[in-house]
Amino acid sequence: MTFRIAHISDCHLGPLPPVKLRELASKRVLGYLNWQRNRAKTFESTTTDHLIDDLKAHSPDHIAVTGDLVNIALEAEFENAGRFLASLGSAETVTAIPGNHDAYVPGALDRFNLHCGPHVTSDTPNETIYPVLRKRGPVQIIGLSTATATGPFMATGAIDQGQRTRLATELVASKDLFRLVLIHHPPFENAGPWHKRLIDAKGLRHVWKKYGAELILHGHTHLPTRRTVEGPHGPIAVFGVASAAQGPGGHKPAANYTLFDVDRADTGWKVTATRRGYTANGGPVIELSQEVFEAPRG
Repeated sequence: MTFRIAHISDCHLGPLPPVKLRELASKRVLGYLNWQRNRAKTFESTTTDHLIDDLKAHSPDHIAVTGDLVNIALEAEFENAGRFLASLGSAETVTAIPGNHDAYVPGALDRFNLHCGPHVTSDTPNETIYPVLRKRGPVQIIGLSTATATGPFMATGAIDQGQRTRLATELVASKDLFRLVLIHHPPFENAGPWHKRLIDAKGLRHVWKKYGAELILHGHTHLPTRRTVEGPHGPIAVFGVASAAQGPGGHKPAANYTLFDVDRADTGWKVTATRRGYTANGGPVIELSQEVFEAPRG
């Protein structure tokens, strides 16, 4: 029986709520200026709304949201993020992880976890939130957090040894399932500018090389990419996606999302990846590409 997963990322929900002057006495002032000068012109809520309407029309069994729901980590933004996730579906059908904007300033990640809590809670809650561990049908969801507060002009991510250890343990425990790993920053050194990198990407890739995974989804770059990392039985597919807020005609690809239809196969898993979104010229949401690949089991 097919299990359908939808992947969206970098919603950067707008418009920005009213901002108090004292709230800008931090790195937030840079994000506020960037929003006013740039993103407010190309990130429109209607773009995201129509994309989500199309996504829901394709009836996914689960929706994965890989971070950057907010912009400058205001309390009202996190309240809106919680409402947005609830509008996508129940906590049973929607899993979210944080991005760097969700940890924009110290203490912001705690607000993300509070307001988005139902969607970042593991099936068996424990003292450590991440990785989020959820089993849905034949899929074991493993949601990592690379979100950390950084200084001005920096958007790096990091994942500590504790998360890597828990990731390895879960990959072994769920090797008979389709192991879906969610992460915000792409796990490559050359995925983007130095100041936006995942600092310990090499260590994370070592975990996958030893223990495997069937599919890795990320955000952060605002690009619809398809790469691989090395696994114990061959390459593991790694997909990025455009920002769900990016309007057509910008310097980055227009908003899109990806559907992954997962089926059991004789030697592992058959995956059909279908990208849907806007073209550079606008218009309705359409199918942009499709590919079929196999993921060896275990």
